[in-house]
Amino acid sequence: MEYKWVVLTNTTLGVIMSSINMYIVLISLPTIFRGLNVNPFLPGEFDYLLWVLMGYNIVLASILVTFGRISDLFGRTRLYTLGFITFAVASVLLSLIPSDSGNFGALLLIVFRVVQAIGGGFIMVNSTALLTDAFPPGERGRPLA
Repeated sequence: MEYKWVVLTNTTLGVIMSSINMYIVLISLPTIFRGLNVNPFLPGEFDYLLWVLMGYNIVLASILVTFGRISDLFGRTRLYTLGFITFAVASVLLSLIPSDSGNFGALLLIVFRVVQAIGGGFIMVNSTALLTDAFPPGERGRPLA
């Protein structure tokens, strides 16, 4: 398989994972909080709901420009791979949060989602740059569409 198609496959998978992750938690919020034994509508626990919902998006949006510059300095492929690994490890850690762990479990959920956002930031910022590097100028429209 040609290098450009490998890059297209990998970056597409990474961007889909990162993009879906922004919204997938919204669907499963009732089950997540029920499993953690946390009622996010009680006073003092509403912050957990907000951070679980918005924490990923806030972190992702705030780091993209910085991660783009860091990737330019240290290598796009290296940092894309680091982001992919970080995202995957955080996903595994999220699946290991024990049920009935209460507020501590909610805090772990927020922390691991922030780590996922850091990995997703490296994935998002480097995908387009890697595709641009892999495809010749006459063929760039197809993978970027």
